[in-house]
Amino acid sequence: MSERDTKLHGCWRLVSFDTELQESKERSQPWGADPNGYLIFGSDGRMMVLVTAETREPGNTDKKLLALFRTVMAYTGRYRIDGDRFIVRIDASWNEAWNASEQERFYKLDGDTLDVFTAWMPNPLVSGNPIGRGILSFRRE
Repeated sequence: MSERDTKLHGCWRLVSFDTELQESKERSQPWGADPNGYLIFGSDGRMMVLVTAETREPGNTDKKLLALFRTVMAYTGRYRIDGDRFIVRIDASWNEAWNASEQERFYKLDGDTLDVFTAWMPNPLVSGNPIGRGILSFRRE
């Protein structure tokens, strides 16, 4: 691994999760101003991420269980670095459709701040699914 790779190693605490619409550049925080989560890059080449919305209730009904599913993102897999992006080969995910796929994320590292960007894609959180991206900001633990 290169020197740049080792700078990602460790545990990162989620600070913010925004979505940005491509056309208008409008930003929102679909999971609240204080979502919860962690991103971990291991020196063995494995990463894990867990992100949850700010406000969640225990799931004791079908409606509440569905709300829990819609306010969580979690996956793990082997990662590799390619320039300003990391690519993860997904082993296990909260979304079965992602298993055995590759997920690409762009990143910007500035000291103890790590910003992670998804590719531009239809936004499932907004009516009409306009093109947007997710922007997650983490601080080193």
